Amino acid sequence: MREQLQALQQEALTRLQGAGSVAELEQIRVQTLGKKGSLTLLLRGLAGVSVAERPVLGELANALKDAFNVALQRRMEILQEEDLARRLVAEQLDVTLPGRVPPQGGIHPISRALGEIIAIFSSMGFPPATGPEVEDDWHNFEALNIPADHPAREMHDTFYLPPGIKGEKRLLRTHTSTVQIRVMESRKPPLRVIAPGKVFRCDSDLTHTPMFHQVEGFLVDEGVHFGQLKGILERFLRLFFARELPVRFRPSFFPFTEPSAEADMGCLFCDGGGCRVCKGTGWIEVLGCGLIHPNVLANVGIDQERYSGFAFGMGVERLAMLKYGIQDLRLFFENDLRFLQQHARL
Repeated sequence: MREQLQALQQEALTRLQGAGSVAELEQIRVQTLGKKGSLTLLLRGLAGVSVAERPVLGELANALKDAFNVALQRRMEILQEEDLARRLVAEQLDVTLPGRVPPQGGIHPISRALGEIIAIFSSMGFPPATGPEVEDDWHNFEALNIPADHPAREMHDTFYLPPGIKGEKRLLRTHTSTVQIRVMESRKPPLRVIAPGKVFRCDSDLTHTPMFHQVEGFLVDEGVHFGQLKGILERFLRLFFARELPVRFRPSFFPFTEPSAEADMGCLFCDGGGCRVCKGTGWIEVLGCGLIHPNVLANVGIDQERYSGFAFGMGVERLAMLKYGIQDLRLFFENDLRFLQQHARL
């Protein structure tokens, strides 16, 4: 029995040293100390040993188990260190790189509305065009047939800047109609363009901000008439709001169009029954439009006897407020996380 215990110890320790994985170590442990392990079965044979030899063999068996467990633990630590070293090589990271946070956020409702407006008009053949936000008096007022005594020229309505190098008046554009002038100066008819962008006016309340977004659109060609303008704007409003809305045109006045009109659409919130938004009328004003004034065509060198055109302009914030049910324009610019989480979809 003594020889068997010593042989078993030598065999078990040799196997432990040769183990190449934690799983293999567990297998050796079970095969040695498990219910059907070699040491367990050998100890069951102590019943046939003389009473005098039992204490000696029992002490030897306990020493074997202790030695086995110590060797097992040491080999386990070695294998775990080797495994960690391999993983560090295989999965190494450059800790000097900045942390990467999963992208969060979404499309702001103004950007979403502007993108939809551009997509709808582009589908109708009106490509977008851009122009400078810092403008001169000619492109912002003179070329658009806005007289010198017009209220829009007053400092309480317009952000004026220091004069340019040649002493010319400079200002932050008050509408994107300036792009219309620049396009008509640089290209020949037929012309069909929309001009989305930021504009600036001295105003701030529930429905006005000093900076807001506008989309100007125009078409210049032979035989252009008001019926074409009416059809395009009706189609746009119904596509943008995804509803068969009634649309009407009321006579109005703009210096750069003649005749001019305001376009109203049926109220989205009361279906014509009257509410606070439409002030009980069942109609909501959404944009201005008209046929391009002959003086504007003359100012950019277009033959008004041959060509005619129409133009329209709309505030993106106003359309977004109506589409998404937002009551205070200032919410668009206050960066309130609650508002952004509610309205800025991914």
